[in-house]
This record gives sequence, C-alpha cells and structure tokens, in this order.
Amino acid sequence: MATAEVPASEPTDSSPAEPDPSSTVPDPEASGTVDDETASADGTAHPLGPIVASLDDAVDRAWDHLRGNPALDRLFYTASELGDFSLIWHLLGTARGVTLRGGTREAARLALALGAESALVNGMVKSAFKRERPVQSGERPHNLRQPLTSSFPSGHASAAFLAATLLSERSKVKPLWFGLAAIVATSRIHVRIHHASDVIVGAGIGLTLGRLIRRAAPLR
Repeated sequence: MATAEVPASEPTDSSPAEPDPSSTVPDPEASGTVDDETASADGTAHPLGPIVASLDDAVDRAWDHLRGNPALDRLFYTASELGDFSLIWHLLGTARGVTLRGGTREAARLALALGAESALVNGMVKSAFKRERPVQSGERPHNLRQPLTSSFPSGHASAAFLAATLLSERSKVKPLWFGLAAIVATSRIHVRIHHASDVIVGAGIGLTLGRLIRRAAPLR
C-alpha cells in the first residue's frame, strides 16, 4: 500500500524568534565600564579620581588592624562623637573665653568661624559632591551618629583644624591643639564614616580658613 507523504510543518508565530544582534544592549560591567552612578553606589567614584579612591581603600585595609582594640576604639569613638556639631571646639573656646584676658573676643571669633565653616563645608561643598561613605560591616563597638550628607570632604576634619589654627594663636601649647585636631579628624577613618582623602581635604580646608580668619580678624 502506498504511504501518504506528510508535508513539512510550516513555522508558526509561536516559534521563538532569533535575537537581533543590533538590538542587544551591552552590559556595562561585562564590557569593563561602569557608569558614574554605579561607581558611586559602590563607593569607588571619587572627585579626585580612581587613583585616590584606590589609596583610600589601601588606607582602610591597613587601618583595619587597629580596629577592635578596646582602648583605641574608646578613644576614637569618643573623639568622633565630641566632634559632632563642633561640640568640643565650642566648649574649649568658651573655656578660654572665661579664663583668659581678652578671651571673650577669641571665643566669639571661634564660634562665628565654626558657624561659617559648617555652612560652607556641610552646605555648599558637600552638596557639590555625591560620594558614598565607607561601608560598615557588622555592629560598631560603640554607638555613633551616622550622617546623611556626602562623605567628601570631612566636616569633622575641617572644623578641627580651623579650631586648632585659631586656638593656637595666643597659646604656648600649639602642638596640643593640633594633636587634638588630628585625633578628632583621624577618628572618622577609624569609625569608618570617612575615607582618608575626605579627612585630608577637610583638614586642608580648615587650615586655609583658619589662616584667612587670623589675617582678617587678628587678636592683637
């Protein structure tokens, strides 16, 4: 008996279509390029470039050996907390205003300078940069306020070195003021709220502002 020939099946609309190579969107991570938004979210974007970001990572890894030491944790967490809103500098300025002859003018100058510094750094400068703060894994050994502003630059560092520059003008213990400023500034690296370059740039801003104010409003 002759067998009926079965016709070949016609392709239907439900068959999967071949992808069009021209319509494929390249994956930025696969091609080795990451846009600015992704880089910022990962904490790698930096206003001064990727080299400085790499140095920040190296400093953080090296500093990690000091974290977890009870004495250092207590020192740096306390210094960082006292640096909030420039509390320590306002207290020291007030103390000098009460105890020193002519200290009232010095205390007033410091308070006004810290207010101007905060408006400049925490308001104008930080708003121009959108840098993520360091990532903290695990719980902190002590409670600490977590700022919501940009990481770059460090307001703690700028306020500390501005205050040290002004407080040391009539002081015989200048290294003490700058040593205290260095502890407050570097505490932000220890507690992982700022990158190293944030602190360095902040300290430079504070020193510059302090010298300008000393010239514009000298105590003598």
